[in-house]
Amino acid sequence: MPVFKYEALDSQGVAIKNEIEALSQKEAVSKIRNLGYFPTKVHSRGVEKKAAAKAVARPKRRRGAGGKVKVKYIAQFARQLSTLQDAGLPILRSLRILQDQQKAGTFKKVIGYVGDDIEGGSTLSEAMGRAPRAFDRLFVNMVAAGETGGVLDLILSRVTDFMEKAQKLKGRVKSAMIYPIVVLSAAFTILLLLMWKVIPQFETVLTEMTGGAELPKITQYVLGVAEWVAKRYGWVILLATPFAIIFLLRFIKQFRAGRFVLDTIKLKLPVVGQLSSKVAVTRWTRTLGTLISAGVPILDAINVTRETAGNEVFANMLGNVHNSIRQGDTFAGPLR
Repeated sequence: MPVFKYEALDSQGVAIKNEIEALSQKEAVSKIRNLGYFPTKVHSRGVEKKAAAKAVARPKRRRGAGGKVKVKYIAQFARQLSTLQDAGLPILRSLRILQDQQKAGTFKKVIGYVGDDIEGGSTLSEAMGRAPRAFDRLFVNMVAAGETGGVLDLILSRVTDFMEKAQKLKGRVKSAMIYPIVVLSAAFTILLLLMWKVIPQFETVLTEMTGGAELPKITQYVLGVAEWVAKRYGWVILLATPFAIIFLLRFIKQFRAGRFVLDTIKLKLPVVGQLSSKVAVTRWTRTLGTLISAGVPILDAINVTRETAGNEVFANMLGNVHNSIRQGDTFAGPLR
């Protein structure tokens, strides 16, 4: 029978570490509670060694799985996978069925690679994590949470709902932004043409009109900017700046520290910050509640769900909450 290591608190709040035999993690949690203890961490003996060995043996990314996949295809896949899991089909069989239904292309290959990795001993979240351009960090972390709590079908359904709502909102925002973007683009183009072709021609005229006297400072400034745009390739810099900013933001997001800085700034923005905060809290609490109701110990549940908030500031805060509870604090205390 499998052996599980656990950490728990007794009725006096004293930390206890021991082992217990059980057929599953859920049964182990139930047995620990029957002993009168409050379990804080439960895992199969030797799981750390196995995980470490797998991490060393596997590549971080699977070749050929790096193509960008449209969100609507991923949402459809997640919905179908949720249905198959709810029907009781094995995960590998479900993936092979969905792979066969896909049209030839990048996503069909990605699903095939995920199935191959699972056959090799990986979990679903680990396999999906090797195709980051198809399954983003939030998707992978939500799947990992579902695996931990044994509620993968429910989590996949919630992820699909979130993705579909996000796509609808994105479509509305795009529709609302078309007119102002067209107006701003036209204004920018006209201004650029004025600076490039029209204003430089006024310099000679203005100099003759003033009889060679010094022009006003503001006029000199405008003429200087026009000369920079027309003769010093300033127009190239102006056109390249938006693309450079987008590239820089994407590069920064590749690093945890960079994401933390960007998320901190986002939370301080008016309207956007408040909305982002509510979305992160709602997503985390729903996932946490699902795992706890499935019998996952509170510390394991917090540790798994901290990344599902989709915000590095919240993830860092929840890490502190996890450590405080581990040291004997209440759940509500560190949240304040």
